[in-house]
Amino acid sequence: MSEPRNKLDIEVTVNGRRHAATVEARTSLGEFLREALGYTGTHLACEHGVCGACTVRLDGKAVRSCLMLAVQADGAEIVTVEGLAGADGTFHPVQQAMRDNFALQCGFCTPGVAITLATLYDGDTRPTVEQMELAMSGHICRCTGYQGIRRAIRQLAGEAPASADHAGEQA
Repeated sequence: MSEPRNKLDIEVTVNGRRHAATVEARTSLGEFLREALGYTGTHLACEHGVCGACTVRLDGKAVRSCLMLAVQADGAEIVTVEGLAGADGTFHPVQQAMRDNFALQCGFCTPGVAITLATLYDGDTRPTVEQMELAMSGHICRCTGYQGIRRAIRQLAGEAPASADHAGEQA
């Protein structure tokens, strides 16, 4: 009888770059992205899929990287927050709207929020405020009071221009 393999070979494409690695079978995708590949924009917090900080795009869908094993992503296309901006450094429209509307404070939840909204926003149709707010229900942000994020959502939906200075507003 052969011993069970605790390490497996995988290949993933992250932000357009191919990576081959040998991982322990129990390594989460989030841990692999951060520790093995250096994509530290993917934040690990609750590790129960509740907070959304670890959200990445996997084959076009927003997923919680803390709930998925790295070996399950073998062959997948992954986008992390580091992959949202253009090659020239131009912000993705979601990143720009979040910046315009002060939709972050400590920045811990920001990568997951940006990935979730960008996953909805990318493509031919612009999501509605309701669709984006529903998607946001899977994210916890303890700093902003969600008001900056909601302003960014309205801007993305075309219902509001970029915010003026909101620095004096209560969060």
